[in-house]
Amino acid sequence: MSSNRDQSREPAANNQRAEQGAVNDESLQQVHAILLREKNEPSEGFSPMPLFLLGFISAIIFVCSVYVVHYRGDFDPLVYDHRYDAAAAKAAASAPKELTPEQILARGRQSFQTCAACHQTSGQGVPGVYPPLAGSELVLGKEDALIRILLHGLNGPIVVKGNPYNGAMPAFGKVPGGGYNWSNERIAQVLSYIRHEWGNNAGFITTEQVDAVLKAEAARSKPWTDAELKPFE
Repeated sequence: MSSNRDQSREPAANNQRAEQGAVNDESLQQVHAILLREKNEPSEGFSPMPLFLLGFISAIIFVCSVYVVHYRGDFDPLVYDHRYDAAAAKAAASAPKELTPEQILARGRQSFQTCAACHQTSGQGVPGVYPPLAGSELVLGKEDALIRILLHGLNGPIVVKGNPYNGAMPAFGKVPGGGYNWSNERIAQVLSYIRHEWGNNAGFITTEQVDAVLKAEAARSKPWTDAELKPFE
């Protein structure tokens, strides 16, 4: 009989557990519903950064940029060397750099492209019209006469390598009436080039020499003639 009573109690216990389970599920659903009501609806995109944080980060970037620019030392690898002198390095960088002989001749060759229209790239000129530069007495002679020709120009008859010419050469210097107004440095370079090209073997002409001639002839505004150049040859 005890076994029958136990069997009759089992359905009641099962029903009680089922009711407890149902209650628990219902309570859980109620809790979830409350949580869902308290949370915001999901949305796409990103939340904007707070203005204070954005301003703080921008200020940090700005300060760091100023610091790097101020103390960069031109990114010179010697900037952290105790012997490094920033002022001396800056002065050296801004000082005019002295050109090598090869660089002078290379620049003179570039400028000579203007002269090649008359004197030809071969330096032989045009017979009876434009005198040659290769082996020319004026080119290989004294610098003062050659500088004056390029600064102020040349008009009238002239004899070069035994052949007469009677033409007009324009002025290239920064003088009144100068047709080209080349710098004294450029004039020195092109004259040095023609004195070393086509088998010519004369000395370089410096910018200082051109400066001196231009200063001595500051009042001159007309081309030279062969007779006027004689004292300088």
